[in-house]
Amino acid sequence: MLNFKISVTEDYEKLVPFFIENGLEFSDEEPVPTDLVKCWQIVKGEMDESADSLKGEELIGAFVLARREGEFIVDGIAVAPEYRKFKLGKTLLNRGIEEALKLGGKRIYLVARAPEFFRKQGFVTVSREDAPEFFECLTCPQYGKECHPEVMLLQM
Repeated sequence: MLNFKISVTEDYEKLVPFFIENGLEFSDEEPVPTDLVKCWQIVKGEMDESADSLKGEELIGAFVLARREGEFIVDGIAVAPEYRKFKLGKTLLNRGIEEALKLGGKRIYLVARAPEFFRKQGFVTVSREDAPEFFECLTCPQYGKECHPEVMLLQM
């Protein structure tokens, strides 16, 4: 039987290639330092009843909650396309929001390439003038040409 397992991971470096494979862009040239808060992963695999664990685990979803200049941000969220129908992205996002709230967060920012998904979760688009200048999109050569992301905010 196929199963999903959501867990916290300390292995951020394992998540980056997954994010890139799923259309997210990563740069080593961030405009301000990023402090990782917590990372989650979702793996799928076959249930090994004898060990009460999954065997043949495959990464199918990931989420990174971080802080920049004291603000909480979604620094990465992705689910493999064939698993998006299981609402795993919403589950990951809710985990990140709950963690930010637990740590005293009042709002959380993100840069959305799929803004409709985030709008359904209560995020609103923030104008460039009102957005923090800690997202690297504005300096990216694809910005406004091949990529049209929106800075979004959730007031919690």
